[in-house]
Amino acid sequence: MIPKAREVRLKPKERKVLEALCRAPSTAQRDVRRARIVLLAAEGRSTRSIAVEVGVQPRIVSNWRRRFAEHGLERPRAGKKPIYGKATNKRILALLDQPPPQGFARWTGPLLAKALGDVDVQYVWRFLREHNIDLATRKSWCESNDPDFVAKAADVVGLYIHPPAKAIVLCVDEKPSIQALERAQGYLKLPNGRALTGQSHDYRRHGTTTLFAALEVATGRIIAAHSKRRRRVEFLGFMKSLVASFPDRELHVILDNLNTHKKNERWLRKHPKVHFHFTPTRSSWLNQVETWFSILQGQSLNGASFTAVEQLQEHIDAFIAAYNETAEPFAWTKKRVYQRRFKNRCITQL
Repeated sequence: MIPKAREVRLKPKERKVLEALCRAPSTAQRDVRRARIVLLAAEGRSTRSIAVEVGVQPRIVSNWRRRFAEHGLERPRAGKKPIYGKATNKRILALLDQPPPQGFARWTGPLLAKALGDVDVQYVWRFLREHNIDLATRKSWCESNDPDFVAKAADVVGLYIHPPAKAIVLCVDEKPSIQALERAQGYLKLPNGRALTGQSHDYRRHGTTTLFAALEVATGRIIAAHSKRRRRVEFLGFMKSLVASFPDRELHVILDNLNTHKKNERWLRKHPKVHFHFTPTRSSWLNQVETWFSILQGQSLNGASFTAVEQLQEHIDAFIAAYNETAEPFAWTKKRVYQRRFKNRCITQL
């Protein structure tokens, strides 16, 4: 006689669910065994006979008969009460808003656990992973606080989208202090047979050069010149060469807010067909020539070796000549540029 407390009675819906569990090929074997135990128990089978048929110990059958009799399909899961909760999570987040301990550049998992005192470091790491908080990766930002951002950005974007008729639009900037570094280069064969190309860690310096570059927006072609320095006199000298390259044409020149680019009204009065347009403060990314500088760095300068500044300049000139053969204008499609502000971020004002 089965004790009443362990008597199993199945409703039609419960029986249907358990039978479906037994038939489904994706059901875990432990769940299949439990479902079979309950189904056999509902037929009035004894604990020992169910244990023999299912292949488990009688105490396991007795245990699941009792659980189903008391709780049905919605059985409570046995488990340990969590040690940490929402209060601990709030403490971690509050600590991240504070500066790290004196002498340290940033918070780490062990530092957070030490500061909390009663929280295991493994829980700290797990909490950070769940909330996608990366303590190691560092990001930089540049927030424009220019009160005239909208007007200046509209002026620059307007030149990209709808340039003036019969006028030349140029993006001008400098790439200063390009180093002529001499490094040993070649192929390195690893013990596993894999061959890698690379360069030595040691290098020799052979001076620097400053590259003045102008990108013609309509064609994507580059006009460039080298200089030892980047003073106002070198900048205006480069501008004179641009005027000579486009005689009797109206030039609209997009510049950033470098000091040498401003306060040139006297020179502009002598060249009435040249018009300067300035990007908003801290928004030089609006200048398309910055995109080309990244192309120059990635495809021409990274990994190269030079024994003299003259060799570096010839190398850059050769790249520009090759680039201009297949140059295409950058496709500027964004008609509106917004001044994004930092919100809900812990930013320390300098």
